[in-house]
Amino acid sequence: MTAPAFADSARRIAALTWPMYVGQVAVLAFSTVDTVLVARASALDLAALAIGTAAYISVFIGFMGVVLALGPIAGQLFGAGRRADAGRALQQAVWLALMLSVLGSALLLFPEPFFALAQAPAEVTSRARGYLAGVAFALPPALVFTAYRSFNVAVSRPKAVMALQVGALVVKVPLTALFVFGLDLATPLGTLQLPAGGAPGCGLATAIVMTAQALVAVTVLRRDPFYAAFGLHGRIVRPERAGLAALLRLGVPMGLSMLVEVTGFTFMAFFIARLGATPVAGHQIAVNLVSLMYMLPLSLANAASTLVAQRIGAGEARAARRVGWHGVGIGIGSAALVGATVFALRGAIVRAYTTDAAIVAAALPLLAWVALFHLADGTQAVASFVLRAHRIVNAPLMINAVAIWGVGLAGGYALAFDRIGGVPARLHGAPGFWSAATAGLVVTAVLLLALLGHTHRRESLARR
Repeated sequence: MTAPAFADSARRIAALTWPMYVGQVAVLAFSTVDTVLVARASALDLAALAIGTAAYISVFIGFMGVVLALGPIAGQLFGAGRRADAGRALQQAVWLALMLSVLGSALLLFPEPFFALAQAPAEVTSRARGYLAGVAFALPPALVFTAYRSFNVAVSRPKAVMALQVGALVVKVPLTALFVFGLDLATPLGTLQLPAGGAPGCGLATAIVMTAQALVAVTVLRRDPFYAAFGLHGRIVRPERAGLAALLRLGVPMGLSMLVEVTGFTFMAFFIARLGATPVAGHQIAVNLVSLMYMLPLSLANAASTLVAQRIGAGEARAARRVGWHGVGIGIGSAALVGATVFALRGAIVRAYTTDAAIVAAALPLLAWVALFHLADGTQAVASFVLRAHRIVNAPLMINAVAIWGVGLAGGYALAFDRIGGVPARLHGAPGFWSAATAGLVVTAVLLLALLGHTHRRESLARR
C-alpha cells in the first residue's frame, strides 16, 4: 500500500462518505427523536416503542436489503457507461419495492408473532400495535425511497439523497412532538385540541413524512435534467421478469443477511421485554446509541462499495481491489476512535437521553461493551459491502447466520437467562445479550475479512 494511492482512495471515499453520513444520521435521527420524546412521555410508551421499532426494523431491513441489490448492479452498469440500462434497473427496483411492501405492511398490521416473542404486558402491546399501524403505511414509500437512495449512491450522487433525508428530519421533529404530546391551544375561534398519542403518534408522524419524501424523490427523478440520460424522463417501464430476477438473485441473499444482522438485535428487544419495561427501555437507549455510531462505518461501507463496483464495471480489477482494502482500513480506524470516545463519555451520553435513574442504571452496563462492539461492527460492515460490490453474497449470509444468530442471539439467551448454569450475575439479563452479540460480531468481522482476502486472490489469479 503506497501513501499516494491510499491518499487518493481516502479522498474519493471521503467525497462520497460525508453526504451519505449526514443523510444516514438524519435517518437515524427519526428513531432518536422518537426515543427521546417518548422517553419523556412514559416508560410504558418507551417499552412499546422498543417492541414496535424492533418489529418494524425486522421487516423493513429485510426487504430493504433486497431492494439494495440495485446498488452493485447500477454501479457496475454506470462504471461501464451503460446509463440507460442503469435507469431501467432503477425502475425495476421500484416495482420490486412496491411488491415487497404488500407483504411487509401485512406483517406490521398483524404483529401477533412479534408480540408472542416479546411476551410483554397488554398495556405495552396495545401501544406497540398503534405504532405498528402507523409505520405499516410508512413501509411502501420507505422502500421506494430506498431504491432512489441506492441508485443515486451507485452513480456517485449522494447529495441528492442527503437533501431529502435532512429535509424529512426537519419536518419529522415538530410533527412527532405534536402527535406524541398532543396540543391544547387557545385560538380566536376556540380551543384547538389534539390528544397525546405517545408511541402510536410516532408511527403516524413517520408515515406522513415518509410518504412526502418518496413523492418528492419521484418528482426529482422525473424532472431533474441529470436523470434524462438514464431514460427516467420518458414512459415508465413495466415490470420485467429478467430485471426483477437479477435483483432477486442478488437481493434475496443480501436481504436475508441484513435480516440476520438486524434480528440478532431486534430479537434481543423481544427477549429483554420479558424482564420488564425498565430493562427494555435501557436496551432501547443502548440500541439507539450504537445505531448512531454505526452510521459512519455504514457510510464508509457504501462509499467504498460504490467505488469498487464502478471500477469493476470499468474493467479495472486491480483498482477495485485496492480501493476495497483502503476502505476496510479507514473503517477499522474510524470505528476504533469513535468506539473509544463514546465508551469514555457513556455516562453523560445516557443521561442526555433520560433522567430516569432506573433507566440510566439499566442502560449503563450495556454500554460497557461498546468499544469492542463498534470496532467489530464497523469492520464487518465495510467488508460485507465491498464483497457485495463483487456480487459475493451467499457466503456472507452463512457467516452472519452462524455468528450472529448462533453465537450472538443463542449465546445471549443462554447467558441472560442462565440456561447453562454458573453464569456470573453481571451477565444475567440484558448484559448477557450484549456480551454475546459482541462476540458474534467479532467472529463475523474476522471471517468476512478472510473471505474478502480469498476473493481478491481468486480474482487476481483468474486474470493472469
